[in-house]
Amino acid sequence: MTAVDSPRTGVSAADAVAAARAVADELAVDALERDRAGAEPLAEAELLRRSGLPSLLLPAELGGADAGWATALRVVAEVARADGSIAQLLAYHYVNAHNLVWVADDAARRRWGTPTVAHQWLWGDAVNPVDPDLHLDREGDGYVLRGTKSFATGASTGDVTVVGAVASDTGKNLLVVVPREAPGFVKGGDWDNLGQRLSASGSVRFDDVAVADEQVLGSTSGEDATPFGSLVTPAIQAAFGHFYLGVTRGALETAAEYTRTTSRPWLLSDAPSATEDPYVLATYGRLVARLRAAEALGASAAAHLQAASARGADLTWHERGELAEEIAALKVVSSDLAVEATSAIYEVTGARATGNRYGFDRFWRNVRTHTLHDPVQHKAREVGDHFLTGAHPQFTLYT
Repeated sequence: MTAVDSPRTGVSAADAVAAARAVADELAVDALERDRAGAEPLAEAELLRRSGLPSLLLPAELGGADAGWATALRVVAEVARADGSIAQLLAYHYVNAHNLVWVADDAARRRWGTPTVAHQWLWGDAVNPVDPDLHLDREGDGYVLRGTKSFATGASTGDVTVVGAVASDTGKNLLVVVPREAPGFVKGGDWDNLGQRLSASGSVRFDDVAVADEQVLGSTSGEDATPFGSLVTPAIQAAFGHFYLGVTRGALETAAEYTRTTSRPWLLSDAPSATEDPYVLATYGRLVARLRAAEALGASAAAHLQAASARGADLTWHERGELAEEIAALKVVSSDLAVEATSAIYEVTGARATGNRYGFDRFWRNVRTHTLHDPVQHKAREVGDHFLTGAHPQFTLYT
């Protein structure tokens, strides 16, 4: 069913952030070279499996660390400091696999959750709602999956992929699990974008893929939606925010090392070194101050998500709406800061830092690419609407 067939050891909640830093340190060694090569991130996916991080969020009853979203999102930010693409793979995995908690019944949770923990499976996705719908046609004792998705992060490197498709017999949107090597599951290998080059976000095609009833996790149709089951959207948006914050911190840390070791003071400056130039210091100071404020909002949103998730079936739509609004605010702040800061680092490193051998542009390319996932102005509108009228963001697969 999967390329990973030997048992793996998961990381504990207490050790998760340290494990993420170790992953980031290993990724940082050749981050630029890997970005330029743009190869399928198979080795990077295996690094994540070896780290034991994939089972971090899953319940203890399945053998997972049951760490909670606050820890998982810190892990995403840590990995993003070194490699935005691999942080995206891990972030999407956490959300995709957590459908076992939000949507699946006990039998499906154990059927797919137990091997996920045992082998540290990574979950990809093919659920982009702006793509044409995939179709599940009832045939015999199961379904046949047909159609194409233009974007499917992690589907080509994950062990399983969660797929959203419309069932012909009920008209409902179902989430189903498709193993990576399923016959007829064709990966396009066509991700060729400005940034996030190793995020395995290319297209996928399903050519008469057989789907047994036991592969169905549950329904995401409107009439079946619950506040708890709909946490998938606030969770993925929170993951985006922490990914942007991690990339921003990584860009500033990388630029700071260059400033300390390589930058020279401008000829009109009275400062003997770049690290004593008041304009350089002020620029770093403003960016770092804003980052620290954004990280504080990120921590608050993560704690809010964790508390909402802990409510389970008792979570109300009002509580869910309050959470979605705070995470929308995080999306606005983290997006704006990430795009600005990853460009502004050149102002504190100097003209020579634009040399291709340094590759500082990868930070900007990554956040510029991903912040276009859904328009941040719509998140700003949601925050403004809540402030003025108390309205909550409408529930969709984007809010």
